[in-house]
Amino acid sequence: MTDLTDEQKTEYFRRSYTAVDGLWFMKVEERLGFDEALQLDEAVWKVLPKIQARALKDMMHLPGGLQGLQQALSARLALEGFEYEMETREDGFAVIVKRCPWHDLMIKSGRGNLSERVSDLICRVENSVWASEFAGGKGKPGEGEGREIGFEREERICRGEGRCVLKFCKQELG
Repeated sequence: MTDLTDEQKTEYFRRSYTAVDGLWFMKVEERLGFDEALQLDEAVWKVLPKIQARALKDMMHLPGGLQGLQQALSARLALEGFEYEMETREDGFAVIVKRCPWHDLMIKSGRGNLSERVSDLICRVENSVWASEFAGGKGKPGEGEGREIGFEREERICRGEGRCVLKFCKQELG
């Protein structure tokens, strides 16, 4: 038997991760319908990013705040197969997504017409949770304290805009 390279192992788990996400959704949809499946998917994506963010923060020894968030998101996006760039902005940073593997899977599976609807909810929830995990001093003492991290989408591939622009910025608690 031939041993797998680290790259092959990563690809195996990435494919498994995306497959299980799509399979469970489709099985719930078969039984309960699209709207109910999407509501359950939202509930999952309110929790999974917390687990992911905390794991990467710990593994990478990241601080709270925008700096730690940017590093964690960069790792996550690379692991999931996104094509993206990070852009520094005065009040934070933006992630410019050139290719989204989740949108690609929706297109490949013949469900491209649902991509915007899924993204409207799931991408918003997922990225908002990532931002909240690095806000408010949830990192090392003194990092990010007294601040929230805002998230908004300026452009979206699933709307035919050619790219996603995900903006993360500091906001004072008030």
